[in-house]
Amino acid sequence: MLIVRDIVYFGKKTFNEFLHSEEGISTNILTARLIHLEQKNVLSKMPHPTDKRKEVYCLTEKGLNLIPILLELAIWGFTHDEKTEAPQSWFDVIQADKEKVIDLVRETVKRGGSIFVGSDSVVSKLRITES
Repeated sequence: MLIVRDIVYFGKKTFNEFLHSEEGISTNILTARLIHLEQKNVLSKMPHPTDKRKEVYCLTEKGLNLIPILLELAIWGFTHDEKTEAPQSWFDVIQADKEKVIDLVRETVKRGGSIFVGSDSVVSKLRITES
């Protein structure tokens, strides 16, 4: 789920981006998990568009179907973890119209975007502030 989370929330796509996540996963474990997720048809892998030495991972339809679960886990974490870094306004938007947010996240991630990172992020589209 951490790899799927990194794709959905932070727009990570390459081995090195996953490797440098704060959890500090080892290269052999990361390799095994990426292979497993590919074999289970959660991820697909393709050549990087500008650097053919790299590969880019993206969610398949099966992987995109995990988005509602990730949002529910985020809501649970927000409710029970006072140290969460996500803004209150993000959770207010999810609670107000969860289906709309799920659809927006799904379409954004399909186009290579993410919830929190980038000019085309979900939070920028929804004009969510840090307060």
